[in-house]
Formats: sequence, structure tokens, C-alpha cells
Amino acid sequence: MPPPGVCLNIMEARSKQDGYGKFTSPERFFGQDFQQLKQYCLIKGVRYIDDMFPPDRSSIGQGLLSPSDLSRVVWLRPAKIAANPSFVLHGISRFDFGQGILGDCWVLASLGALTFQNHIFGQVVPLEQTFDQSYCGIFHFRFWRFGRWVDVVIDDKLPTINGRLIFVHSKNQNEFWPALLEKAYAKVCGSYTDMNAGTPAEALMDFTGGVHMCILLSEPPPNLWELMCRAGQSKTLMSCGTHKGATSANTVLPNGLVQSHAYTVSGVKQMVSRGQPVNLVRLWNPWGRGEWNGDWSDRSPLWQTVSPQDREMCLSVADDGEFWMTLQDFCKFFMDLDICGLSPDFLDGSSSGLWNTSIYEGRWVAGTTAGGCINNRDSFWTNPQFRVKVSGEYSEKEGEKNILVSLIQKPDKRNRRLVQNLHIGFTIFEMSEEQATQRGKFPASFFNTHAPVGQTKTYFNAREVMEFMMLKPGEYLIVPSTFNRNESASFVLTIHSKIETQCYENSNDHKHEPAEKRKKVRNAQEDENKKDFFRQYSDKYEEVDAEQLQRLLNENILKGDLKSGGFSIDACRSMVALMDTSITGKLNGGEFVRLWNKVVAYKDIFYLMDVSRTGTLSLTELRNAFIAAEFRISDDMLNLMALRYGASSGHMTLESFISLILRLDCMNKIFRELSDGKGMNLRESEVIKSHLLKFIDTFYKKFGVLVMYLFSH
Repeated sequence: MPPPGVCLNIMEARSKQDGYGKFTSPERFFGQDFQQLKQYCLIKGVRYIDDMFPPDRSSIGQGLLSPSDLSRVVWLRPAKIAANPSFVLHGISRFDFGQGILGDCWVLASLGALTFQNHIFGQVVPLEQTFDQSYCGIFHFRFWRFGRWVDVVIDDKLPTINGRLIFVHSKNQNEFWPALLEKAYAKVCGSYTDMNAGTPAEALMDFTGGVHMCILLSEPPPNLWELMCRAGQSKTLMSCGTHKGATSANTVLPNGLVQSHAYTVSGVKQMVSRGQPVNLVRLWNPWGRGEWNGDWSDRSPLWQTVSPQDREMCLSVADDGEFWMTLQDFCKFFMDLDICGLSPDFLDGSSSGLWNTSIYEGRWVAGTTAGGCINNRDSFWTNPQFRVKVSGEYSEKEGEKNILVSLIQKPDKRNRRLVQNLHIGFTIFEMSEEQATQRGKFPASFFNTHAPVGQTKTYFNAREVMEFMMLKPGEYLIVPSTFNRNESASFVLTIHSKIETQCYENSNDHKHEPAEKRKKVRNAQEDENKKDFFRQYSDKYEEVDAEQLQRLLNENILKGDLKSGGFSIDACRSMVALMDTSITGKLNGGEFVRLWNKVVAYKDIFYLMDVSRTGTLSLTELRNAFIAAEFRISDDMLNLMALRYGASSGHMTLESFISLILRLDCMNKIFRELSDGKGMNLRESEVIKSHLLKFIDTFYKKFGVLVMYLFSH
């Protein structure tokens, strides 16, 4: 099983830094290595069975089939379904397959578009796979998932009833790439049921990892036809969807179109009819049948008004699900158009060398970086912030645009049907030259005095929102956010720019105005008094162990301040490990006094920042406490701490705060010593090294996630 939670996120970030997640080196979905698994099966002489997506009812999911039908399902390998199974027969075509009983037209419409682009198809579907040599029942496919490519392994057992495939099926019963690809995508989504209903945009992105644009056909741009023609000539995929009916059912309308249904845009062409140009769009129904019966349909007399050459080239009178219609009818009867390409070329027809792409991953965490939309004036600034410097030429031509910003929210659930998208959007602010010299996160005062220069028209509860706009040269701040505050989710922010840009995340080196910094004043007499007190409780060697330290802290030093039972023995063992520079497993008088001073100082900061007077720190107050303690903490680090140390209520107790900040303080000092190294003799270096190893051993056993993060940065 994959590691859970934050640990998995850190490991994914690390693998991405090491080059994994790119198409040339995709991540292994669920850690499954196709080559190793295949080699194992060949050596053992067995057929592969995928225990991560087993051939049973759990992979079909709940509610898709009736109990009686579910009991009739038999999982068969292709050789048990067809006499001569092949992966691909006679090339790849949208006419190879038809939709089954599963409502995944959004996937199949995108798959139909994929068949037009052989180079992209080969990325998703490794074509060297066969049922001949080295066959052992294992196949793999590649998908782009929220910023990274993943390689998905499956076995080739497919769900059937009475020996027939119940989901997508090929027109030629011996061809199996469509059914196997559908199974791999079902594994990614969680089950076959999880593929029931969706939008083509989602699958288009998962098949390309490219640039996506969605166009509402009720308000089409004036250059829609030119845009579609450029997309048709570029390496892009296009699909669209019809309007929803009174129910979610796929009702066939009198004009032949299907309500709430996805179609592939398979071509565009301008013809001359009766001496006038007419713009036509060709569409394909993933059912593999059922067509539009209006103007320019297969049997429309309007085909007699075009040249014989155009008629012969374009007209095919067959119930294969494909048909033509005018651009005007397309905008009238379809709701939206999705265009997705490997590069932004189709946006303006420029060469790919003129476009730059920057991709950033982030997270909104309730209480720390989930500030909500700009209506939340006091918390909006806590959202992740990204700076963009735009340079180069600037065109004031009307309608000219040079920046496409996309915001995708990543799911936090394994099963797609359980994902509840939040309402998301982003806002863009322009900075003055003076403000551009500032470093770190911009405070609330900036947003209270600056109006946005760009933003999403509204907050959508969709997987992706985007805006295509013009930004003149200068520096800008992009703030992605959820509509409501304190909603946690991960996201991918992508910026495609026609001109030169420099982008980076803006949370580090945060120079917020701190609440009041405490002055460090050494009081020798007070320290001596503390040593005298210490000697009353120490052993004959004037040392205390973790159990003695626990009693001193809970019953003396912090008595009355601790609200949740006091420090645990594990926490005190960690403190001993942190402060024990003599490496005896105990604290001597000097080490104890240093710990006491730190505990008191951090206690004072805790109460100073507890403005709500609850005896705990909210996560917003925690941010201010770090500032007061002079720690520079990035948003990522703050989020990790909130997840690890925050209670279920979202608040942090005094014990947790002191334990956390002691560890950070010690880690910072160790790293400073190791990175500096100047003036250290061999003995000092060995002491620090020994201390570090002991610290890591103690800290990692209990707080491994944070150690992983600190050591990877």
C-alpha cells in the first residue's frame, strides 16, 4: 500500500524533483513497476493478477449494476472472449469502439479525439504491447494526473456477462486496446462506477497534460471559427457537450442529438454552398451510432449544393455516429467546447518557442493558508501567493491576450465519485516598482488598498478554472483561493505566457510586521537560582533523566499552565535528546537551565499570541507566534506543522507548541553549524555529528514526516 497523508505528498514531491512524473519517467501508480511485474510473471510462468485493482465486484463499484447483474459478471481474459485477441487491429480509429452500459462518454469522446493524434496516442497507449510473444496477462497505460505522468499497471481480466464485454467494446471483437485502456482509467478513478458521468475536459487533460481552454458556446468569442481551425491544424484534441435536460438521463432529442452527452469534434471545414462560404463542424457520438438529422446531416439535400470534390471527401452516409453541422447550429445546440493541446500554439497560431509555461503545486490548509476569497479581508492575504514578472513587448491591439492562467484542484479522495470540488478561483494584482522590491508574503494592508487587474469571472466548483487575458510588462501577484475560508485542498497553478515571464512562490522570507519581539536578557543570578533549584531534584551526579524532567516541568515550572495533561514521557525524552550536548542521556545543570529559559520564553510567546484567550493557539495565531520567535516559516512548512501538531479542533496546546518550537530551534542550530563549519575542530565536529545522528534517531521515530521535509530542503 502507498504511504499515507503528508508523507506521501513529500515523497511525491521528492520523486518529482528527481525527474519522476515527467512523461519520459512517469511515476509508478501505487508503486507498481510494470517491467518488474512482467519479468516476475515470465520467470514464474504465471498470468498476472492485479491485487491493487482485483477482478471482482469492488473494482466495478457500487450502484452501477443491479445485484442480479453483478452476480452474473465473470472476469475473463481476452483469449476467453475472442478466438484471436489482438491489442490493435488495422491501426487506430474512433470507429474502433462503442460505449457500453457505463456512462463514460466523457472519456470515450476524449479518446475519440485522441485517435487523431498518433504521437499523443502512443504516449497514453504503449503500442508495443501484444498477446503474442512474452504475453503474461499484464498491460500498462500512461495518464497525466494533476501535474505528473503516472504509469498504470493492470491485468487483462475484463468484466463480462454471458461472455460479452459489458463496458466499452470494439467493433471487431478481436481488438482489445479500448477495453484495456478503459480498465486502466477505471483503476485511476477508483472503480468503473467512479467513471460514471464527467466532463470531457477532465479526460482531455489526463490524456495530454497539455494546455486546456474551455469556451462557453452561449457566449462564443468572435474568433471562434479561427480558433477551431488553428486547433484542427495543431496537435490538439477537441470535444464538446450538449445541454442538460430535465434529468441526467441521456434522452435522444427529435433532432437526433443526445442530452447531457459528450461528443468528439472530429473536424472543421469551410465549404462553398450556393456561392456562399459555410463553416461546418464534424462531430462524433461515442455510442458509435445515433446522429444529428438537421441541416448538413448525412441525408441533408444541402450536400448537393457543394462541389462533388467536397461531397466525396466529407460525406459518409452511414450510422456510425459521425455527422456535420454548421457552426451556428453547433453553438446553438451544444453547451461548451473543450480544446486541449500539448502547447499553447492554437491560442494565437504562434510557434511554440514564443510560449513559456510555469507549473506550481500548492495547498490551502484550514487555519493557515485557506484564507478564502477577497471578501474575507482579514484572511485573504494568508492564501498562497505567486509572483509573476512580465517583460517583453506589449501589444495594445484590441482583443490581444498574452497570459493563460489555469487553476486545478487536486482530489483528496481515492474514489472519484467521492470527490466534492470546492468553489475555486484566482485574483491578480499589479505591484508598483517599490512594492516589487519587497520580499515575502504581502500582508492584508496590500489587498485592502489595491484593486485586482485580473480575476476569474466567478468561483466555480469545477476541477479547473482558467482565464486568458492581457497583462502589460510589470510585476504581478497571483492569489489562488477557495471561495470560502478554511477549506482545505491541494491545487496546481499553471501559467502559460506568450512573453517572457519569471514566476516563483512568494511565502518564504515572510517579513510580516511581528507582534512584539522579546529582548533576550541574560540574568546570571536568576540562572544560578535555577541551578540551586535543579540540585534539589537531581541525582548524585547532578543530572536528571526524562522521568525527572517530566515531574519538574509538569509539577513545578509550568504548573497551572498546562491544559491537556502536561508533557508526556516521550516528549520529555525528546527534550533530553535535544538539549543533551554531553550525550549522557541526561541533563546536567547547565543544560537544564538552558532548557528552562527556552521553555519560559516560548511560554511567554504562546500567551502573547493567544489573543483569543482560549489557552490554545489557533493556526493563525501560530503563524504570528513563529514570527515573534523570529522563525522564518514557509507556507508549506506551516501546513505540515498544522497537520502534525494541531488538534482536531485546529488549535495547538502549550505543550505541543513548546515541543515543536524546541525541535525547530535545535534543527536550525545544527544546520547552521554544519553549513558553516568554520572554526570547528575535529572534536566539535564529531560532537555535532553525534548529536545530529542521535537527534535524528529520536526525532524520526516519532516525527518522521517533518524530518523528511526538513532534510529535503
